[in-house]
Amino acid sequence: MQTPLLQNDATVLGLLAVLLGAVFYTSHSQNRYFKAFYKYVPALLLCYFLPSLFNSAGIISGEHSKLYFVASRYLLPACLVLLCMSIDFKAILGLGPKAVTMFLVGTLGIVLGGPFALMVMGLFDPQDVGGGDGSDAVWRGMTTIAGSWIGGGANQAAMKEVYGVGDGIFSVMVTVDVIVANIWMAVLLYMASKADEIDAKTGADTRGIQLLRKKVEAFEAEHARIPSMNDLMLIVAVAFGATGLSHWVADVVTPWMVQNVPWGERYSLHSDFFWMIVTATTIGLGLSFTRARKLEGAGASKVASAFLYILVATIGMKMDVLAIADTPVYFVIGGIWMAFHAALMLIVARLIKAPLFYMAVGSQANVGGAASAPVVASAFHPSLAPVGVLLAVLGYALGTYMAWLCGQLMHFVSL
Repeated sequence: MQTPLLQNDATVLGLLAVLLGAVFYTSHSQNRYFKAFYKYVPALLLCYFLPSLFNSAGIISGEHSKLYFVASRYLLPACLVLLCMSIDFKAILGLGPKAVTMFLVGTLGIVLGGPFALMVMGLFDPQDVGGGDGSDAVWRGMTTIAGSWIGGGANQAAMKEVYGVGDGIFSVMVTVDVIVANIWMAVLLYMASKADEIDAKTGADTRGIQLLRKKVEAFEAEHARIPSMNDLMLIVAVAFGATGLSHWVADVVTPWMVQNVPWGERYSLHSDFFWMIVTATTIGLGLSFTRARKLEGAGASKVASAFLYILVATIGMKMDVLAIADTPVYFVIGGIWMAFHAALMLIVARLIKAPLFYMAVGSQANVGGAASAPVVASAFHPSLAPVGVLLAVLGYALGTYMAWLCGQLMHFVSL
C-alpha cells in the first residue's frame, strides 16, 4: 500500500469537506462559466469524482483512510433513518412490481455477463483467460466479483471460500470490482441528471414516482419551518440514537446467528453490516408512522443528504483509475461484463417502459449494495433513497446463490 501525502484522517476529512463545499458553491453560482459547466456535469458526480483524482494522485488514499468505514457505519445508518422517516411508505409500495423486475433483470445480467465476458475475451486472448482449474484461475477470481456485484462483501468472501480463490487473483479482482463498479456508478449518476429527458424519449410511465415525489414535497411544504436549535438536536438525537441502536442490534443478533443458524451465511445473516442496515431502515420506516415524521419540516432530509454527500466523497476516494494500467486485460473483462449487464437492463427497461429510476437503482442495488444504492436513488429525489436500500437487502439474500451459479457457468465456458 503506497503511503499517501495526507495520512491524518482529520486532514483528509477537511479536504473532502472543502471539495464538497466548493462544488456546492460553484454549482449554485450565477457565474456563466460555472452555469455552463454544470449544465453538462452533475454536481453529485463531481462530489464523487474529485476525491478519486486526489486518490489517484497519491494525495489521499481510500485504502489507508478509515473515513469510508466511519461514513458507512455511522453516517449511512443515520442518513437512512432520517430519509426513511420522512417518506410515505404506502406510496413506495405503490410504485409497483417494475422496480423488483428491473432488480432481478440486473441480477440476471451479472450471472450471464460473467461467462459472456470470458467467452469474448477467450476469442482474443485465450492464454490469459483460458482454461485451468488452479486457485489462481481467472474464472475462480471472477466468482468473487459476481458475489460482490449481486450481493456485497459477505457474498464476495463466501465465493472466495466456496471456489478456493487464490490470494493473488483475488487481490486483482478486488481492484477490478471497485474500479469498474465505481465507473458504472458515475455513469448512473450522470444518467440520473438526464432522467426526465430519457424517460420522455422512451415513453416510460413515471406516474408512481411523480406521485411519491409530490406527496413528499407537499408534506415538507406543509410542515416547513426555520429549524430551531431544539429541532436540530432532535434530528441529531433520532439519527444517531437509531444508529446506536442499529449497531447494538447487530452486535447481539450477528453472534447469535453465527452460533445457531449456520446456513444463514448464504443470506448474509452472519454480517453485522447487514443487520445494521436492516435495523436502521426498519426504525426509519417505523418512525414514518409517528409524529417524528414532522421533523422533516425542520430539514431532517437535508441533514441526511449532507451525511450522504460525505459518504459519496469517501466512496469516490476508494477509486484509483490509474490501477487499470497494471492489469488491463482483467479490466477489459470487467468492462465487457458490466456492459452486458447494462445493455440487458436498458433493453428490458425499454420493453416494459420502466422509468430510468428503476433501471439505475435496480442496477446499483446489485452492483453497489446498501452503501451506494441510496446514493443513486437520491440522485433522482431524496424521498426515493429507501427504494435503493430495500432492493439492496434483497441482493444480500440472492448474492451467494446467484454468484455460485455464475461461477458454474464461467467454469464451463473456461474449459
